[in-house]
Amino acid sequence: MANKNITMKINEKNLGAFASSATPVDREGWLDMRGEVGKSYQRRWFTLKGNLLFYFEKKGDKEPVGVVILEGCTIELTEEEAYSFKIVFQCEGGRTYYLCTSSQASMESWMKALACASYDYMKLMVAELQRQLDEAQAEVVAEATSVVTVSPPEDEPKAPPRGQRYNPFNRGPDSEPKTVPGSRHHKESVRAEVPRKMVPFRDIHTAYGRKILSDRSQWRARIVKQKEDFSDHTLIEL
Repeated sequence: MANKNITMKINEKNLGAFASSATPVDREGWLDMRGEVGKSYQRRWFTLKGNLLFYFEKKGDKEPVGVVILEGCTIELTEEEAYSFKIVFQCEGGRTYYLCTSSQASMESWMKALACASYDYMKLMVAELQRQLDEAQAEVVAEATSVVTVSPPEDEPKAPPRGQRYNPFNRGPDSEPKTVPGSRHHKESVRAEVPRKMVPFRDIHTAYGRKILSDRSQWRARIVKQKEDFSDHTLIEL
């Protein structure tokens, strides 16, 4: 029996230390509370941490007056007071806690926070989030493994193989250039086919020099004759 008392005392100290520790608080505030026996409400400071609802006599106290473990219970509305609700434990020997707030918004916020504080509710939320994560990962894997093939239209022209393409600028060493009749390249190619004879420059100078001297002599003779005709015509008029 002594061991049970020691164990309960250690639990109470652990709960008290946890209630006053710097761990995150889900919700806190003033609420009016009564039990099943008494009909009068007492004002208490409530602090919600996880699934543990601590209530203190005054704000800032280190030791809580009591704690409600929010497992296996339901949060329900009551009609006996304005803005009131209750925490009901349906198990055998379970208690009912009656709570009252000062406004409709405060009552709804407290009821929602207490209903979502149980371990069973958190387990359901984690399972739902895991299901959504698995579905998202399955969609990503399906998109990554899917292969989309796009076939070109049948009437679209296709490029010939690389070995059959013709480039007019690429000429081999033995290939003959293609020329258009009448063009400069065509004339040069025709003249290149006529055999040429090598002639010394002296012979070229002599042949063209004689022609130039002959033309010069004829020009000078024509000038002299014109002068003579002009002189005879002038004397006759005088």
